[in-house]
Amino acid sequence: MTVLKTSLRNFLAHKGRMALSAVAVLLSVAFVSGTLVFTDTMNTTFDKLFASTASDVTVSPKGAGGNDETPQNGRPESLPASLVERVRKAEGVKDAQGSVTSLSVTVVDAKNKNVGPTGGAPTIAVNWSPYELRSVELASGHEPRGPTDVVVDAGTAEKHHLKIGDTLRTIAVTGDHSAKISGIVEFKVTNPGATVVYFDTVTAQRELLGKEGLFTQVMVDAKPGVGDDALKADVAAALGADAKNYKLHTAAEVADAGREDVAGFLDVMKYAMLGFAGIAFLVGIFLIVNTFSMLVAQRTREIGLMRAIGSSREQVNRSVLVEAVLLGLVGSIAGVAAGVGLAVGLMKLMSSMGMELSTRDLTVAWTTPAVGLALGIVVTVLAAYIPARRAGKVSPMAALRDAGTPADGKAGRVRGVLGLVLTAAGAAALVAAARAAEAGPGSLWLGLGVVLSLLGFVVIGPLLAGVVVRVLGAVVLRIFGPVGRMAERNALRNPRRTGATAAALMIGLALVAGLSVVGSSMVASATEELDRSVGADFIVQSGTGQPIVPQAQAAVEKTPGLDHVTAYKWVDAKVTDPRGRTTTADLAATDPTYVKDLRRETTAGTLTDAYGENAMSVGSDYATEHGVKVGDVLTLAFTGGDTVKLKVAAITADTGQVDKGAMYTNVSTVARHLPAERVPNSLLILASAKDGQEDAAYQALKDALAPYPQYKVSNQADYKEELQNQVGQLLNIVYGLLALAIVVAVLGVVNTLALSVVERTREIGLMRAIGLSRRQLRRMIRLESVVIALFGALLGLGLGMGWGTAAQKLLALEGLGVLEIPWPTIVTVFIGSAFVGLFAALVPAFRAGRMNVLNAIASE
Repeated sequence: MTVLKTSLRNFLAHKGRMALSAVAVLLSVAFVSGTLVFTDTMNTTFDKLFASTASDVTVSPKGAGGNDETPQNGRPESLPASLVERVRKAEGVKDAQGSVTSLSVTVVDAKNKNVGPTGGAPTIAVNWSPYELRSVELASGHEPRGPTDVVVDAGTAEKHHLKIGDTLRTIAVTGDHSAKISGIVEFKVTNPGATVVYFDTVTAQRELLGKEGLFTQVMVDAKPGVGDDALKADVAAALGADAKNYKLHTAAEVADAGREDVAGFLDVMKYAMLGFAGIAFLVGIFLIVNTFSMLVAQRTREIGLMRAIGSSREQVNRSVLVEAVLLGLVGSIAGVAAGVGLAVGLMKLMSSMGMELSTRDLTVAWTTPAVGLALGIVVTVLAAYIPARRAGKVSPMAALRDAGTPADGKAGRVRGVLGLVLTAAGAAALVAAARAAEAGPGSLWLGLGVVLSLLGFVVIGPLLAGVVVRVLGAVVLRIFGPVGRMAERNALRNPRRTGATAAALMIGLALVAGLSVVGSSMVASATEELDRSVGADFIVQSGTGQPIVPQAQAAVEKTPGLDHVTAYKWVDAKVTDPRGRTTTADLAATDPTYVKDLRRETTAGTLTDAYGENAMSVGSDYATEHGVKVGDVLTLAFTGGDTVKLKVAAITADTGQVDKGAMYTNVSTVARHLPAERVPNSLLILASAKDGQEDAAYQALKDALAPYPQYKVSNQADYKEELQNQVGQLLNIVYGLLALAIVVAVLGVVNTLALSVVERTREIGLMRAIGLSRRQLRRMIRLESVVIALFGALLGLGLGMGWGTAAQKLLALEGLGVLEIPWPTIVTVFIGSAFVGLFAALVPAFRAGRMNVLNAIASE
């Protein structure tokens, strides 16, 4: 009980000094808790959606893809309408309804503006049936009653200012269909951002599937008392031998499949955000270690007195650790609460990007506060363990000395040797990663190198401080005269403290620098490859990966001023090599002019020959792995089509990123061996202008595709700019998340300076007494902060550039062969670090300047 009382007294006595460390814990726990609440809320939203839209059993065609899969030919797999009646007669069936659903549509308003989402959610066209009333209800108007009616969801109507009577045009592979809005529906559960339009059944069949009498699914409801598994068995029995031609799924299985469709996206977000939370925790550890180290040093005489009156080492140790528990508890409780707010903020952000999430579905599982509290307290206690051990070693004789403990020279030498060993091992691992012949082993070396070099720089930081701070002082501080020299000496007074403070900033900036190098190198490599290999003037494609509908392709082909147009299609097939080994093929079916539009290097044969009758090419990796050479015959089984034998006429070099590993054949070859309705639409179209007509053809292409806003025309300059913007947006998101770590690092600088000012109270009073002005005092503290920040920035940027260079050399194995150091970014970050130091010193410098001189001199 005495230990607890002492800890509470000390904690409350130093609550101001603990506040910044508590903020570091708060931010770290908030990120973890916010991530968990956000992902749990997403899961709740989709679970409710799947539960409201899934029937007891769903019957779908055997070849149908997942819930979010768009067929390459734009036509959903279908089944005959007669199947509905067969299923309805099955034992255990209460009712069966045919459903028409297509994700291969684009919906535009009267102004030719795409009203579909652009943030990843789909545009869905369905037929109106009693089944739909389970998940939606008419808010206004009436259901679709004929080909001139369409119903739209309320979220889309509100976002795009649509009202009853407005015209919507639906673009599908079967053609364009215009109808007026007859009704607006609201979802009974949260719609995660999809645009949904409803047609009457006959119109949906004709406009989405190409003819009447077809459905994409049969939705089956069970009689009371019949379980889903039993109903599935009853339906299978009713279908008899035909059951093998269909997929039968219970509601639970449909929900599981839906969760799998969104699991990848959720997992990427979850683990990325938890990774950044881990970085914030790591940076926070330095802040907490510094805080408790300085508090222990300042309370040396107090601890010595406690030891002199009978306190044991264990009691002193426990006292400091109990303070850490209190700090972790307070910071974690606040962090969990802040995490819920962060999750709500993330939901608002996702809504602005097109994925709607409602706070009505906000889910805070009991595990979230449990994990947040456990992490916050455990990390804080671990960070305080070393200072607590140091406190326990204070002897009773320390009560007779001035505050502070002498440095341990032996510990410093051990630290230096350990730091050099770790740094050297990390550098060796990074070199091994850069020289790796395969990406797999190289990635392991890279990860090991990053960890070891980071640990090495953290451990060796105090030794580097003595050298680097002197150099920075000579360059930055000497121009400020005696005040600058005092700031330099203050930074050098305790190299361990300076190193630990700078290390927190170093981690965040190392990641920024490393990612900047990788991002810039990716853009430079892709730009070089485009210049080297792409010969086409224009590229037409959808930003969402949606295939190009035939009417849009026809518009491209009729565009004046074009020399040629090349269709590019992906075809599903299985390929069997001469030894009988079968794999899934990455088969690209293109027009023969593709050899002009993309200059692919060949290691054997001529790519032009691959476009001959019953011919193809393979990539060099496939050829090496399967022992294939020019002249060999491969057997291709087209999904939904014939099995044919094609001769290998060329082997393309699998270097670079464009079409790496692709096998090529002529579009006409695919057309001969697939039914017309199964020939895939073009994923993209390449085109080249006639000589001297590039600008006119570019504008003509844009005009030709104006009725189809889902497709974009890019020339090579546009394409490079888009690539740069995509990488830039990704890096900006990462930088935004890393800003959390940098904020914690800034708090560390503030805390260190604040505690340092308290530690030097008497010294500051004496300097003021002999003539140091308040302005000079504040400048001294600000300059000390600046040099610590620049020291951390120098280490972090240097380390990050080393990481980025090693990563680029490893990525060169995948075709990203250009190393580019983004010097403007590096220089900007370094200069910005000086301003970070100035900002961090504002409060400590202000407080130091307000000290009463006599009281400061009288303090102990």
